[in-house]
Amino acid sequence: METIVSLSQVTAPKTKRGEATLEKILMAAELEFGDKGFYDGSISGIASRAGIGQGTFYLYFKCKEDVLRELVLYFNRTIRKHLSEQVINATNRLDAERLGLTAFLTYIQEHPNLYRILQQSQFVDPEVHKAYYMSFADGYKLALEKAFENSDIRAGEFEAWSWSIMGTMHFIGQRYVIWDSSKPIDEVVDSVIDMLTHGLSA
Repeated sequence: METIVSLSQVTAPKTKRGEATLEKILMAAELEFGDKGFYDGSISGIASRAGIGQGTFYLYFKCKEDVLRELVLYFNRTIRKHLSEQVINATNRLDAERLGLTAFLTYIQEHPNLYRILQQSQFVDPEVHKAYYMSFADGYKLALEKAFENSDIRAGEFEAWSWSIMGTMHFIGQRYVIWDSSKPIDEVVDSVIDMLTHGLSA
């Protein structure tokens, strides 16, 4: 987790008012980049959406690349916290996978702009994009190792498994949330958990 946190370019505000202003800028940037894309989005657009002057924007960020980077870090913090809260009462690892995938799909359904911004970040700041996924995978690997110790799952190459499950989550999110959300999330989750549980063997 330290790897991605260290990429932040923002000095934490010292006052509640400063914290509120930073939050407004980030939420405005989420809308601006989500609506227009990073390259067509502008600092003036962010400032206008936040209800601040451009001079105020520059008190917090040097450029719009810094805002996108901070949004990826924010997404990393919030979604991992959200997933941890949702799976805390899981009875076993497969139950945790079901709860976690449901929570993930629901989260990006509610925050599609943040998910789009994460994908754009690979072209704007490959380092923060990679760090997002590396930190996520590290946490996943630890969870699988703990599940093995608890006899919830069999032995395996847990790092590769982590990336496989994350890849599934990513493309399921693209297909069934970002591109077309007409299919109920529960049905999608059931299909994925069936494959995780039984594999592809006949």
